[in-house]
Amino acid sequence: MAPSLLALLFFFLSSPFISSAADASQAAKTFIFRVDGGSMPSVFPTHYHWYSSEFTQESSILHVYHTVFHGFSAVVTPDEADNLRNHPSVLAVFEDRRRELHTTRSPQFLGLENQKGLWSNSDYGSDVIIGVLDTGIWPERRSFSDLNLGPVPKRWRGVCQAGARFGPKNCNRKIVGARFFAKGQQAAVIGGINKTVEFLSPRDADGHGTHTASTAAGRHAFKASMSGYASGIAKGVAPKARIAAYKVCWKDSGCLDSDILAAFDAAVADGVDVISISIGGGDGITSPYYLDPIAIGSYGAASRGIFVSSSAGNEGPNGMSVTNLAPWVTTVGAGTIDRNFPADAILGDGHRLGGVSLYAGVPLGGRMFPVVYPGNAGMSSASLCMENSLDPKHVRGKIVICDRGSSPRVAKGLVVKKAGGVGMILANGASNGEGLVGDAHLIPACAVGSNEGDRIKAYASSHPNPVASIDFRGTITGIKPAPVIASFSGRGPNGLNPEILKPDLIAPGVNILAAWTDAVGPTGLPSDPRKTEFNILSGTSMACPHVSGAAALLKSAHPNWSPAAIRSAMMTTTNLVDNSNRSLIDESTGKSGTPYDFGSGHLNLGRAMDPGLVYDITNDDYITFLCSIGYGPKTIQVITRTPVRCPAKRKPSPGNLNYPSITAMFPTSRRGTLSKTIIRTATNVGQPEAVYRARIESPRGVTITVKPPRLVFSSAVKRRSYAVTVTVDTRNVVLGETGAAFGSVTWFDGGKHVVRSPVVVTQLDVL
Repeated sequence: MAPSLLALLFFFLSSPFISSAADASQAAKTFIFRVDGGSMPSVFPTHYHWYSSEFTQESSILHVYHTVFHGFSAVVTPDEADNLRNHPSVLAVFEDRRRELHTTRSPQFLGLENQKGLWSNSDYGSDVIIGVLDTGIWPERRSFSDLNLGPVPKRWRGVCQAGARFGPKNCNRKIVGARFFAKGQQAAVIGGINKTVEFLSPRDADGHGTHTASTAAGRHAFKASMSGYASGIAKGVAPKARIAAYKVCWKDSGCLDSDILAAFDAAVADGVDVISISIGGGDGITSPYYLDPIAIGSYGAASRGIFVSSSAGNEGPNGMSVTNLAPWVTTVGAGTIDRNFPADAILGDGHRLGGVSLYAGVPLGGRMFPVVYPGNAGMSSASLCMENSLDPKHVRGKIVICDRGSSPRVAKGLVVKKAGGVGMILANGASNGEGLVGDAHLIPACAVGSNEGDRIKAYASSHPNPVASIDFRGTITGIKPAPVIASFSGRGPNGLNPEILKPDLIAPGVNILAAWTDAVGPTGLPSDPRKTEFNILSGTSMACPHVSGAAALLKSAHPNWSPAAIRSAMMTTTNLVDNSNRSLIDESTGKSGTPYDFGSGHLNLGRAMDPGLVYDITNDDYITFLCSIGYGPKTIQVITRTPVRCPAKRKPSPGNLNYPSITAMFPTSRRGTLSKTIIRTATNVGQPEAVYRARIESPRGVTITVKPPRLVFSSAVKRRSYAVTVTVDTRNVVLGETGAAFGSVTWFDGGKHVVRSPVVVTQLDVL
């Protein structure tokens, strides 16, 4: 015992990496340290002892990571962090970053029916555990009832962590576990977490986590609605799946990487089957995988057979705006469903212009009011209806036209109300186009598209006595066309590795009804006193849990499928047409979308249960991919935890990762006829004896060939490889506005199996 203690003391006193006192001129920050766990000297009983003895002071350490990541996070000065970079066991150091949330007809809209198909074959996802990394959960909601559910799966190793207004009794056979991760947040926020608006526990003070959890796995809740809107039966995609809530995001404070990584570590150790994370970079910066804790945590999960779905971000329709790009993550964009909440702006000249609203207060009853656009005075803050920007003398008793942007949509209505206005028309700018989302406004208000907004502004400016009213028309279903690609949904191409098409697919993400917290009203504003059991939200945050629930159903129906196989089943069976049988429309332009907008297409679970063929990917395949993009063994070890070797002779091609989509990239400097061959391997998961034939769709100026053109499977041969050769004539190819042309390779067996892969052809120079 004594020699060990002396050795510890020696390490501590002699280590050149521990600073006795921080430089007073530097502010301490949280950094995450990736450490080669295998290099720990045997004298230390645990990694924690090693880190606190040799790397930094015990009081500085926030989290120690064991499962998806080896290392720790600690509050140190930048100089101390730089010093630790030189430690021979430190593989990487990155500063803690703040991320943002990507904020009940949808199950039917995905092709799910009671007592039929995937719902029936998977027993509604029973016994599959979905880990939701979000803002926590409001456990009392009907959506989280455990009535008639079987016992908690024996493999579950998680806990129900107690805290403010949350204890063991708040977990049940539905919510099987709950944890909260606050150390990174407490270190980053002066004064720590604001306990007047937050719960230092898994309890949800924001609402977002309750909404996403119930979207993925909410139980059937009858007579559900949001103040009368979207009334009916609310249910998640996998109603019998179990939920484990991991609170990593805090009201008005976002989500810190150090806490997110700790939640991944816990979720994998606890035994979840699916992880749903509707979180992404809030600063517009895409980090390489080895500096992205979401990518690192997701790899640790996926490498252990856990499916990870993530949101594509809400920075669309700008190109290259998609986030969460790692190829082991399923990245989900957003589309509309066939339900809407129309509200029309009625002008004094007789025109009726369509918009949307979730306003549930006293209607205007057809009464006309003067209408005014504050932007005519030339002040941008007034046109945006920013706080204290409106002159009560100009807006009192009037309906005010406000431009969208710079402040929350519902907050603009409060500014109008404070200045004496009676209503608001919220007008999109050109960047939002015609993309609309409903809001539970606190005053009579509706949102209109850019074109309608311009017409209303022109009327208000040119007419001597402009007047208007708003007609709230409730809930309408059977809307056509649907789905439409949401204007806000993150778009491709992939900003890190364009060879991997992102997003992977789209799912319902506009005006989604799901459970809500009691801590705040439906707008989330402090001044909103209303309480509601359900709320209607839009965002890729809402699309992601649809795919998480879908993965739970597929995992339940096919327990032996890998995460890559589950994703492949979803991607190769998507819908490419809307309910009018026309190609999917981009809401922002009104034109047909492309795979940069919708990936492989819109999720269709009715077909995903039996895809015929899947494209599987192993951990070794992902390592080969990381080698192909120029990562060295030490860099890859940051992601994979274990040492790796890259091929010594021939560098692999990133396009050969066995992904369900195909991208052929050609350099911009070369002209004439260019050719590239890409390899894929299909695994038969359908009838053992099967023959598939290729059907090819080539864009103009491009020739796509497949060898062999036929894949023959048997009981003995379940995997077949094929080569896709893409030949481009740079003189004739038409790349279009996106800089790409799009085709497809589809395998069909003459029966019900149609296995489609989009093909993206582009000229691009990778940096």
